[in-house]
Amino acid sequence: MKKYFENFSLVELNTTFYQYPRISTVEGWRAKAPQNFEFTVKAHQDISHKFKLKPEKECLEAFERMKEICKILDAKILLIQTPASLRPDKLEDAKEFFSKIKREDLTVVWETRGPAWEKEEARQKLAEALERLDVPHVVDPFKNTPVYVGKTAYFRLHGLGERLYYYQYSNEELKKLSDIAKEYEKKAEEVYILFNNLSMFDDAVRFKHYIEKGSFPSLTENVGLESVREVLSKTRYPASKSMLLKKVGWKLVEIEKGKQVRLEKILERIPSKTYNSVDVVMKEIKL
Repeated sequence: MKKYFENFSLVELNTTFYQYPRISTVEGWRAKAPQNFEFTVKAHQDISHKFKLKPEKECLEAFERMKEICKILDAKILLIQTPASLRPDKLEDAKEFFSKIKREDLTVVWETRGPAWEKEEARQKLAEALERLDVPHVVDPFKNTPVYVGKTAYFRLHGLGERLYYYQYSNEELKKLSDIAKEYEKKAEEVYILFNNLSMFDDAVRFKHYIEKGSFPSLTENVGLESVREVLSKTRYPASKSMLLKKVGWKLVEIEKGKQVRLEKILERIPSKTYNSVDVVMKEIKL
């Protein structure tokens, strides 16, 4: 928590998706945070996964509980992220839910998931509904475009690898992200960029550095082979080639200053065997 407060002015709370925190706990989060620090809150899975936005008494009560948490935190935004199993044929339920909830001054944003929502007909119907209800659409901007943003563009980045979340963004990808954000600054009053991947803290720090200073900090303290060693040292041994690829292959190393390579490109060339230490791995690596 201290590390987040020192580095950022915003965090999205995901713990609230899994459990309803005690009010005293929420009050503690707000008290410990700097005065201008902003929380956004992810709605409990009761709303999105159990009741699936059906406008029933229990679902609406769950929303009120989330609203109370938002009020204590002075949070302006509540995120609802629904599963892929909630498909476009349930849009009427969602429309009724968003019509019934008493948002007051809270902005409620909705992240739809699943390929069914990406079909053109579904996107058109969703756009019409969200614009009428004033519910900003949340997407990963590298994978899709929101059908409606209103005053708030809210993006969540989950990674571009084969496995969800196992990803580290390159400098070039973060530059592209900055360009996307600038385009949406022309359409919305505020643009939120939330990283939701395994290297989210480091990626967010690098992105913030680029926005503020126009340059990127180094990924690792070293470059070249020592950069590779630095990343490989952060895993347990003994480890097989396949295990190394799985655990750290998705990470980036700094081959030269400002030049990055995904570690899997290097590890793919080493022999398939079990390695007892990072030193043994390094003997097999050639750049």
